[in-house]
Amino acid sequence: MKFTLSWLKDHLDTTASVDEITEALTDLGLEVEGVENPADRLAAFTIGKVLKAEKHPDADKLRVCTVMTDEGESQIICGAPNAREGITVVVAKPGTYVPGIDTTIQVGKIRGIESFGMMCSEREMELSDEHNGIIELETGEVGEKFTDWLAKNDPAKVDPVIEIAITPNRPDALGVHGIARDLAARGLGTLKPIPEVSVPGAFPCPVSVSIDESASEGCPVFYGRLIRGVKNGPSPQWLQDRLKAIGLRPISFLVDVTNFFTFDRNRPLHVFDADKMSGGLRVHAAAGGETLEALDERTYTMQPGMILISDETGPESLGGVMGGEPTGVSDETVNVFLEAAWFDPIRTAYTGRALKINSDARYRFERGIDPESAAPGIEAATQMILDIAGGEASEVVIAGKTPDTTRAYRLDTDRVVSLVGMEIPADEQRATLTALGFTLDGDMAQVPSWRPDVMGEADLVEEVARVASLTKLQGKPMPRPQSGVPAPILSPMQKREQIARRTVAELGYNECVTYSFIDKASAELFGGGSDATMLANPISSEMSHMRPALLPGLLQAAARNQARGFADVALFEVGAAFHGGEPGEQHMLVTGLLVGRTGPKDVHGAARPVDLYDAKADAEAVLAAMGAPAKMQILRGAREWWHPGRHGKLCLGPKKVLGIFGEIHPKVLHEMGVKGPAVGFTLWPEEIPLPRKSGAGRPALVLNDLQAVERDFAFVVDADVAALDLVNAAAGADKTLISEVRVFDEFVGGSLGEGRKSLAITVRLQPSDATLTEKDIEAVAGKIVEKVRKATGGTLRG
Repeated sequence: MKFTLSWLKDHLDTTASVDEITEALTDLGLEVEGVENPADRLAAFTIGKVLKAEKHPDADKLRVCTVMTDEGESQIICGAPNAREGITVVVAKPGTYVPGIDTTIQVGKIRGIESFGMMCSEREMELSDEHNGIIELETGEVGEKFTDWLAKNDPAKVDPVIEIAITPNRPDALGVHGIARDLAARGLGTLKPIPEVSVPGAFPCPVSVSIDESASEGCPVFYGRLIRGVKNGPSPQWLQDRLKAIGLRPISFLVDVTNFFTFDRNRPLHVFDADKMSGGLRVHAAAGGETLEALDERTYTMQPGMILISDETGPESLGGVMGGEPTGVSDETVNVFLEAAWFDPIRTAYTGRALKINSDARYRFERGIDPESAAPGIEAATQMILDIAGGEASEVVIAGKTPDTTRAYRLDTDRVVSLVGMEIPADEQRATLTALGFTLDGDMAQVPSWRPDVMGEADLVEEVARVASLTKLQGKPMPRPQSGVPAPILSPMQKREQIARRTVAELGYNECVTYSFIDKASAELFGGGSDATMLANPISSEMSHMRPALLPGLLQAAARNQARGFADVALFEVGAAFHGGEPGEQHMLVTGLLVGRTGPKDVHGAARPVDLYDAKADAEAVLAAMGAPAKMQILRGAREWWHPGRHGKLCLGPKKVLGIFGEIHPKVLHEMGVKGPAVGFTLWPEEIPLPRKSGAGRPALVLNDLQAVERDFAFVVDADVAALDLVNAAAGADKTLISEVRVFDEFVGGSLGEGRKSLAITVRLQPSDATLTEKDIEAVAGKIVEKVRKATGGTLRG
C-alpha cells in the first residue's frame, strides 16, 4: 500500500514529520517497507540566475554562461537552446550528483573552456521526461534551495511516498483514510471527517440491476447509477500526480476516479460505458464455460460459481476482480454507469486464484472491505465526476441488501494487564477505541463495519495495546506460586530427551529433523508400511506412511549427503516413531547413524571404517547420561534390518530392552542407496527405569582409601562362548568386592585345538573395610574360577 504525505494530510491534520509518521506506523502494526523522498536526491540543487550568455568560440550550439549562484559568479557551458541572459535556472555545482544522468558533476573543460557546474533540465532531475531545454523558473531567489522552491510552488514534485505492508487482517488500512485513523488514535494529529455527500437523482435510472439467488451470497448488495452527458479526458493534474506517485498510470478521468477511491477510502468502484451495454445488468453465478475479454486484454473462461455481471448479450464484468473490455470507457464515452458493490472475500479469492488475475480490486475484496461503504462511495464518486466531467446523474438503483455486520463485545479494562502485561487507565482504553471508530455503550463496544478482524473481547484488548505501543512493555519476572526452590518444569521424559540430544551432539553427531512421513517401501524395510500408519491425504507419494523408526530418515539424509560428495557423516535424531495410527500409538526414540570412516585419511593411518564398537560406545554413553544402570546385558536377536552377526541389544533382562547397536544390514543399505559401512544405534528413553529417589539431593561422596588389586585370568572356552557371558560370570563372583571386569586378550586355534579359544580378563578388586591379604585374594580368585566354569564351562589356561 503506497500513499504520499500530502494525500495523508487530506485526511489527517498533523504537523508530524515523515520520520515520526513512519515510526508510528510500524509501531502500530503497519510496517513501513520504504520511503521515497524526492527531496533527498534534490537537496544539493540551488537556484541561480544567468547574467550573461555568449556563443562558444569553438561550437555553434554551446553557450558560455555567467551564472550568479550562492557562491558568487560561476562560468557554466550549456548546450540548451533556451540558455540565455536573464533567466532563473536550477544549478548543479561541482560535486553534485545528478540522478537523471547518473553522474556527479565535476569541473571540466568543454572545447577548451572551463565549466564549473551544470544548468539542469527536468529529465536530468527526474522530475519529468521534458529535456528540450533547461528549467526556467518564473520566481526564485539566487542561492535558494530548489527543494524549498518546489515545496512552495510545485509540492507534488517533492511529495514523500510511503509504502507499508498490510497484514491480511487489516483491510481497513488499504485506504489512506484508514491509515490516518490509526495515526490519529496514536496522537499524531486529528482525523478529518469525510464530508457527507448526497447527489439527488435528476431522473430514474434506465439501467435495471438484479441479483440471482445463486449469487446472493457472493454479491449480497449492488449500487449503481447512470451519469449522462459526461466529458471524459485526462484527469486534473493533482489526480494524475497522486496516481503516478504510487505507481499507477493515469488512463482517463473516469478510470482514474475509480482508482482514486480504491486507494483513498478502500472503496473499489467500476464504470461501464452505458452506450455499449444492452439492457439491464444481472449479477449471477457462472454456470461454467462463459468467456469474458477483460480490461487486461486477455480472454478468460469461467468456472462454475464465479460471480458475473452480465447484460443481455453476456458477461460484462467479473465481480470483485476485473471489468470487461467490451463495456470499458474511452475518450468518446458520454454516458457512464457507475457501480459500487460488495463481493464475498472467499468467493473473490477463489475466482482470482483460479483465473490467475491480480488486481487492486481483488486484493481488497478478498480481504474484506467495509460492506457499508457502497452507498457513501457511489455518492462521493458521483459528485467528483459531476464536478470535473460534468453531466447529470440518475437516481441510485439498489439490488440486494447490505450484509449485517453489527456485533458488540464487552470491554473488560482489567484484561489488558492479564493479556498484555500493560497497565493502561480505563479512560485511555475507552478513548482509544472511540478514536478507532468503536461505539461504546457502557461496557459494550460496538465494532465498526470496516474492522472484520475484531471478533472477540481479546481483540479489543489488542487494539488498546497496539495503539498504546507494545514497545512500552517492561519485562517482569513471573511471581512464584510458592517460596523455596520451584518444582521442575520438564517431566522426566522431557529431561531425558534434552539430555540425549545434548549428549549425542557432544559426541560429534549432527542433528537432523526429518519428516514424520516416509514412503511405503522404506517403511516396510523397518517393519512398518501397514494400512494402520498410511495417511489419508499424503503430501506426496514419498510421504505416504508414518515412520516406524528414525533410521529411514537418517539413511535418506546420508544418501543425499553422499550424492553431494560427503561420504563420512554422523547424524542423529530425537523424535517419535509410530507403531499405529491411533493417539498414543507412538514411542520416543534416540537414533544415531555413522557412515564411512572415523575421520579424514592421514599418514599415520588413524582413520578407519566405522564399526559396531563405535556405535556401542556412543549408545552406552547416551544411556549413561540418561540415567540407565551401569551394568547391562548384551543379547542378540534384533530385527531384520540389523546385521544378524554384528549387533547387540542393551538389556536389563530378556524383555527389558533399552537400546540396540550394530551394523545396518547390507540389503537395507542397498535399498536406501547408502554406501557402507554404516553403523548405528536406537535407544528407548522411556524404558529406562526411573530413579527410586526423586529428590534434588545427592548421596554422600564415597572415596576409597584402600589400595585396589588387579588379577588376570585366562580361560579356555568353546569358540561359540560370548565374551560377555564370561565377564558377567566373573563379575558375579563377589559383587561387593569386584568393581570391574574387562577383556584384554583373545587367542583362537593353535595348541588349543579346533573350536576352542582363550579369553583373558582383568578383575579389579576394591576393598572398603580392610586391605586385602593374599589369602583374601586367593579366595576371591577361586570363586571367580568356579563361577566361570559353571556359566561357560571354561577352565584356567595352563
